[in-house]
Amino acid sequence: MARRGSSWGWSRAGRRRWALTLLWLGHGVWALSGPRSGAAWSGFASVAARPAESAASAWRAWRLHRSERASNLEAAQGELAALRQQVQSLETARTVDAPKLADAEAAGQLLGLKEKLPLQAKAARVLLAPVGEPFGGLVLDAGADAGLVQDEGVIAPEGVVGRIWSVNATQSQVLPADAPNASIAVMLARSRATGVLQGLGSNQGEIRYLNNQEVVQPGEAVYTSGLDRVFPRGLLVGYVAEVRPGDLELQVKVALAAPLRRLPMVLILPPSSPLEAQAPLVPAQKNGGTP
Repeated sequence: MARRGSSWGWSRAGRRRWALTLLWLGHGVWALSGPRSGAAWSGFASVAARPAESAASAWRAWRLHRSERASNLEAAQGELAALRQQVQSLETARTVDAPKLADAEAAGQLLGLKEKLPLQAKAARVLLAPVGEPFGGLVLDAGADAGLVQDEGVIAPEGVVGRIWSVNATQSQVLPADAPNASIAVMLARSRATGVLQGLGSNQGEIRYLNNQEVVQPGEAVYTSGLDRVFPRGLLVGYVAEVRPGDLELQVKVALAAPLRRLPMVLILPPSSPLEAQAPLVPAQKNGGTP
């Protein structure tokens, strides 16, 4: 079997390959060293430099984008810090002004109540409202210097608060309506049945001396009856919270309308108040009728 010659040997195919290779090499030498060699080298260099230029351009764009993002982030952080400082300043101002606004609102409500009341009532600020005091819970900033005397009725825009328990030169104590030793002559809105409200503590009271035959509904409004001559008839006391028949009388629990431990200001009624209060003085009730 005849041995084939190498493809790059001195055979016919090998000689052809060598000739083509030398021809291409000669053409390359002529192109690089000929009259237009500068343009050829420039084109070669331009083609060879394109990847590096693209990479450099991408690097510059990334650096610029990163710098812009850093600048925007720094500006946003500065704006956020300024906004936080502004919010903190507003919260501080609101905290400082909150007591003043509360006092102004309470004073406005008392002024409106005083204008509707056909009595010479006196306003007083609540200095202290301890919880669980059986003999006088609220301490007022008015006493004998303001002409206050014992057993004067105390009310608020929300409803009845209690009565003056003790008076000294510049301050006085109020027996709240929910105190165990407090009593207020009251009347139910629907049936007009009368009884005596006694305190149970925790802003609640119980109506005594109601017949088991009386029809009382939860949510019914409870008003002053005026029979105790401390409060005029028609002031809101609270709302019926629970009704149960008892052995001798109906057991009616009442949720007092006035928040006795959260009152900034109150009105003190004059002694021996008239039996009747004007109709506009009666606050709106939940489910009961008008007195």
